[in-house]
Amino acid sequence: MKRVSIVILALLGLIKAKPADEFVKSLPGMADFDFGVYSGYVPIKGTTKNIHYLLDESQGNWETDPLIIWYNGGPGCSSMLGWAQEHGPYVMDDGATTFRKNDYSWNKEANMLYIEQPAGVGYSYCDWDNHREDCTFDDNSSGYDNLQVILEWFEKYPEYKNHELYISGESYGGIYVPFVVNQIHHHNVVNKKDPNTFKPNL
Repeated sequence: MKRVSIVILALLGLIKAKPADEFVKSLPGMADFDFGVYSGYVPIKGTTKNIHYLLDESQGNWETDPLIIWYNGGPGCSSMLGWAQEHGPYVMDDGATTFRKNDYSWNKEANMLYIEQPAGVGYSYCDWDNHREDCTFDDNSSGYDNLQVILEWFEKYPEYKNHELYISGESYGGIYVPFVVNQIHHHNVVNKKDPNTFKPNL
């Protein structure tokens, strides 16, 4: 029995846990979060682009509630605007200087993933001085980059791979959303018969 327990513990150690160094316990003006909050970067391979994300896990059941990705528009508007003034767990009203708890936060019933893109928007960045090509974009390149970010993010958070995935946004998000949905759909169709390739549950 002891040997079986050791094997189980060893296998559990192989399961990739959420990145502890990206865990956020609280932020100024907000009480300690009683749900998981994570913030960090997803680099886009082969470029100097580093895309910032913030995850608010569901206040319901994060293990079964859907995952919603949010994009603000612009182009060039930080998705932190949606988080801090619209549907995050705490919001700051226009003209206010303090946050208040949001009774209508979207993470009441869903896991919310805020992505700041393209590179250069909000906390996302690229090397303007040495790789200026990484800091330029159009709708097609943004859609492709968003697919890469989403796939890499799922590798950081494999616990979410089986969750229902929804893509949402506002304003110029009306362009971002269908372009990345098209990329995800194409990725899923092309890799349909490959069991080794992850396909988001769109």
